[in-house]
Amino acid sequence: MSTSILYHAFGVHGYEHIKTVFKEGRVMFTVRHKRASDRCSGCGCWNVIRHGNQERTFRTVPIGSKPVLLQVAIPRVECRACGIIRQVRLSFAEPRYSYTRAFERYVLELSQAMTIQDVARHLDVGWDTIKDIQKRNLQRRFKKVKLKDLQQIAIDEISIGKGHRYVTIVLNLLTGAVVFIGEGKGADALQPFWPKLKAARARIKAVATDMSIAYIQAVQENLSGAVHVFDHFHVIKLFNDKLSDFRRQLFNEAVGPLEKKVLKGTRWLLLKNPENLDPKRNEQKRLEDALRLNQPLATVYYMKEDLRQIWEQPDKATARRVFDDWVRRAEASKISMLQKFAYTLALARSAILAYYDYPISTGPLEGTNNKIRTMQRQAYGFRDQEFFKLKVLALHETRYALVG
Repeated sequence: MSTSILYHAFGVHGYEHIKTVFKEGRVMFTVRHKRASDRCSGCGCWNVIRHGNQERTFRTVPIGSKPVLLQVAIPRVECRACGIIRQVRLSFAEPRYSYTRAFERYVLELSQAMTIQDVARHLDVGWDTIKDIQKRNLQRRFKKVKLKDLQQIAIDEISIGKGHRYVTIVLNLLTGAVVFIGEGKGADALQPFWPKLKAARARIKAVATDMSIAYIQAVQENLSGAVHVFDHFHVIKLFNDKLSDFRRQLFNEAVGPLEKKVLKGTRWLLLKNPENLDPKRNEQKRLEDALRLNQPLATVYYMKEDLRQIWEQPDKATARRVFDDWVRRAEASKISMLQKFAYTLALARSAILAYYDYPISTGPLEGTNNKIRTMQRQAYGFRDQEFFKLKVLALHETRYALVG
């Protein structure tokens, strides 16, 4: 085999081919460092004297289905300039690892479409070797996330496992990239994020969160110049939770068997959007029967439908009138649940209507949450939390299949 093939196929230069051995289903190339390439790995001086060799074996890219090994005698040289004996620097591999850079690149290419276990089986190496290659690549690229260009962000917590384990995610809404992962949930999880944001001198224009008091205080203290937008999906979800509780209360207070029968099983019908009711299952009629039988339930249900209209107006002025009208009707309904929710909504008026200044939400975070769950499922969980966080930071680069 010529020396040029060593260079073009395996990225090995400064060495010459000695022999090739086929043994136990593997191909082993023995190569030797050219004396003309000897130089000090510390200062780069060419004035060196050899002091023996260090035998090492490196894994490189396979040929077909055959694993390929490089057996190298690495010279130890004494530098006349600095007077220290060192091994010469390898041109094709990192000194602490037993595989070449070409093998590392090949692993990363396979990892875009295969799981760690699949890549390990294909290359006949341990899964920890593949994971180590992936982790070091992610560390080089995402150890220090750039925050300087952040303008619009979303903040929310997601569950990552059993036992109420949560992480708090900060998402760049303009790029879809996760820029911070905090342990736990609430304002405490965000404490390490604010100094980094300040050091980066980022100018956040808008931030989307749910209506959590912890997030409200955190944004007021650390992003006072940003527009705070309450996620409309969370507002509607909060009302749906109140509606479910209200239906349960009416069911428990029902006096006749007919009323209980009609109310039973209507929870999902009440939460569904009207256009999603299934005519084949007679859901529309069942819902109408329940609403006809119970006037307070009908009032709350139709107020739920009207609530969505706040975010479907052509401009902020119209939305403000729709919002104020909804609050007045809720307060005049004499239904305690509606009156309490109207009070909560009135307190959040500016942050809800801020949607018309910056039409953002935490919706993209829900998509990221689904990707994380898929990644965890395919990987059968992550024992290395640092590796898990690095994988999450790289999620926005995923285009086709998620791999663990």
